[in-house]
Amino acid sequence: MVKPDNKAGNDDTEEPVDERLKGIDPKMIELINNEIMDHGPKLTWDDVAGLEFAKKTIKEIVVWPMLRPDIFTGLRGPPKGLLLFGPPGTGKTLIGKCIASQSKSTFFCISASSLTSKWVGEGEKMVRALFAVARCNQPAVIFIDEIDSLLSQRSDNEHEASRRIKTEFLVQLDGAATDSEDRILIIGATNRPQEIDEAARRRFVKRLYIPLPEDIARRQIVVNLLKQQKHQLTDQDLDLICHKSDGYSGSDMANLCREAALGPIRSIPFDQIETITNDEVRAIILEDFLESLTQVRASVSIKDLDLYIEWNQLYGSFGK
Repeated sequence: MVKPDNKAGNDDTEEPVDERLKGIDPKMIELINNEIMDHGPKLTWDDVAGLEFAKKTIKEIVVWPMLRPDIFTGLRGPPKGLLLFGPPGTGKTLIGKCIASQSKSTFFCISASSLTSKWVGEGEKMVRALFAVARCNQPAVIFIDEIDSLLSQRSDNEHEASRRIKTEFLVQLDGAATDSEDRILIIGATNRPQEIDEAARRRFVKRLYIPLPEDIARRQIVVNLLKQQKHQLTDQDLDLICHKSDGYSGSDMANLCREAALGPIRSIPFDQIETITNDEVRAIILEDFLESLTQVRASVSIKDLDLYIEWNQLYGSFGK
């Protein structure tokens, strides 16, 4: 028998082990606390540009019930699972973090790789540990990015380890071992909703489509990103940029602004780059954006958008 080190002994005397963590490997609990639990900056709904309908819906079904569990009981209880689907770069991850901030919850952010590559062969134990730690930190939000790679449709030729992780996740999401009073919300984000297993899809009761930003949202993104920059853009200039960037995702708009911000730097002669002061760098102008529009293109095709709209009509909670 290996003698425990002094550090472990000190932890045992300082802090009693929660009943819900019994049988869970302490090393896995430490990994979750150090690597998965997110301690990022607080976000508000204003940090998410546009998506007014999605934000209003999320407040009603997620944030309010977590803030007032005494009112939202029984049939009014919040859903255990929320699926955010849509094109890449539309702010699904940002919404997940915003939910955690606004509902005063502990935020756990995981991906398929964090369960499969680091802890090969112990993936299902890691899943069990994750949910156990989440139950000790209620209310909790577990955000699973690219959930299609973790909960893809089960097949006969898939790896046994992958199948076991999938089964454990489905049990923890909605199984015999779960408590209906647990204030744990699982949010899945995916760009490929059609690849998610049917059993997993059923457990995500609310399935919300996060579309590409509209004109107003794209304008808000540009204005927010240019707050810290010197620019000479008029309202008409912003309208033109928004018109020409139709079909761009949120991340496309961020890349567009980043490219435009380099315009003034590129206009500085090479021999002056080391001596020029920050005040002498010219302001960003419309021509910088027009030039960057030729280099930064929309990353989402019309064909892909049709697939999302079709899936939303079939399975989306608010498909029309």
